Amino acid sequence: MRIKNPRLYDALRDLQVDYRPGQCLANLTSLGVGGTTDLLVIENPVRLPELISLLRQEGIPWRLLGGGTNLLTAEGELQEVVLRLSSREAGAEFHGQCVRVAAAADLGRTVMECARHNLGGMEGLAGVPGTVGGALRMNAGAYGTQIGQFVRSVTVFRCATNRIETLGGGQISLAYRQSSFAPDDILLATELQLLERPYEEILASIKMCNEKRRATQPLNEKTAGCIFKNPPGHAAGRMIDELGLKGYRVGGAVVSERHANFFVNRYAATADDFLRLIELVRKRVQRALGVVLQEEIIVWKH
Repeated sequence: MRIKNPRLYDALRDLQVDYRPGQCLANLTSLGVGGTTDLLVIENPVRLPELISLLRQEGIPWRLLGGGTNLLTAEGELQEVVLRLSSREAGAEFHGQCVRVAAAADLGRTVMECARHNLGGMEGLAGVPGTVGGALRMNAGAYGTQIGQFVRSVTVFRCATNRIETLGGGQISLAYRQSSFAPDDILLATELQLLERPYEEILASIKMCNEKRRATQPLNEKTAGCIFKNPPGHAAGRMIDELGLKGYRVGGAVVSERHANFFVNRYAATADDFLRLIELVRKRVQRALGVVLQEEIIVWKH
């Protein structure tokens, strides 16, 4: 979607929004596919209530883009503008075992910054791409660790009330790859309570996790992480592998030979290639094993 009213350009500037027209989402997502739309980069989240009110008044729908590492977007012109929190001021504040970090902060860099303050527990997340906010929304996890177990509070803009609120950990439900945040909530910051550990010990754990990733995941190809959630008692990647689907290709999208739950953009794939491959694999698993795989990847369709 394009903002065509010139009067809005000054209004956006006054709200400390960096307006970037006609951005291609293929350049903003790790999968490297996607259509175009106007991008609004929010430099000051405190102005969010005013910004959302303005978009509502003008009848402009919107979506929120985080790190773009767990996202498949349709081609063509999107029907919404895309909002994105600026990462310019996304530093961390430390208070004992607690750290307050902006949702726009890079997750891996945050884990390393905490390690330098002798705060650990999140070592398994060091190699998970994306932002802290994205990790919170889906309760990202790896190697036995989920970010939700460390959350003390989350500051969030609630579109339903048009207010910025701080929710305590007891007000947030976090389960396997899901959270209780509304789809139009915008996460702004979180306070995490971590574990005191020596830096060298944390670093050794991070190194071990990253070595496992390099050995089992297609880190040098365009991916969006795991495509499917693991069903209870099963591993989606193992199920796909057992059906001999590694290397299976639809157009430019391929089931990774290194990890069957990673689909890679190897040959200039389109969003439709990935959607067809996802549906094909889902049907094959259901037909052969009686299990319906649920997507972990987020899909934006027209």
